[in-house]
Amino acid sequence: MTAEAPITLALAQYPIERVAGVNGFAAKLDRLAGEAVSRGADLLMLGEYAAVEIAGHEIAAPDVAQELAIVARSAPALLEAMREIARRHRLWLLPGTLPIAANGTAHNRAPLIDAEGRIAFQEKRIMTRFEAEEWHISQGAAPSVFETPWGVIGIAICYDIEFPPLVRAAVEAGAWLMLCPSCTDTLAGFNRVRLSARARALENQCYVAIAPTVGVAPWSATLDVNRGYAAAFGPVDRGFPEDGVLARGALDEPDLIITRLDPARLSRVRAEGGVFNHADWPAAPIPPPARQTPR
Repeated sequence: MTAEAPITLALAQYPIERVAGVNGFAAKLDRLAGEAVSRGADLLMLGEYAAVEIAGHEIAAPDVAQELAIVARSAPALLEAMREIARRHRLWLLPGTLPIAANGTAHNRAPLIDAEGRIAFQEKRIMTRFEAEEWHISQGAAPSVFETPWGVIGIAICYDIEFPPLVRAAVEAGAWLMLCPSCTDTLAGFNRVRLSARARALENQCYVAIAPTVGVAPWSATLDVNRGYAAAFGPVDRGFPEDGVLARGALDEPDLIITRLDPARLSRVRAEGGVFNHADWPAAPIPPPARQTPR
């Protein structure tokens, strides 16, 4: 297993724009990757469904089904462009997620691409109502963990971060950092992701980083409104900020947030913290609560 080492993340507050198809998205991602590298980043993360903006090049009016079809059809070309950008910049990429269709079934998949252009995927496990009822995206595979030069990391896509067992499974498999690309169209939705990410960092004594899409795109039925900011969270304990917030951007503004995360700080807090959330997680399932009546 790869030894753990500090990592510098570039977390994009990715602005949704009407780009010129796959080539336009690739040019935009290439510029962002260049900026990330110039600022010392090891890995760049974009928001969930960032590449869906390519559909705006072809559609005359917002259309959920047509947008999904365009992006699913373009997925191979998008993935190849992403791989080439990772190779060119010698940068790890988590370029958001893509709806990928095969055998009549579509999944929301996050590609993790290394600096050689090699690729692995995490599928979104739990669908939002929009994904299930309008896009008909199917439930994805169980959590994976990923070997990197900085140790084992995990990915929880947007809504998945709201379910503690999914993140806990990755942490128990060795992940010290969870990456969460998100796409939310209300401040309430963003706050669900944000607060859940902070809770997962607290209860697992790990790092969680989030990166959203931002901006308004009235030409898109899928990405019409995008709210949020990028941030990195850690344990709320000794050696960390009292609120656990390590870095954050400004709400709804396009930006690139750079943060360096050191796993040695987690080792110290797990051994010397005021509490031992990571170790105290119940080893056995909690039995059903007993029903009592005050007497």
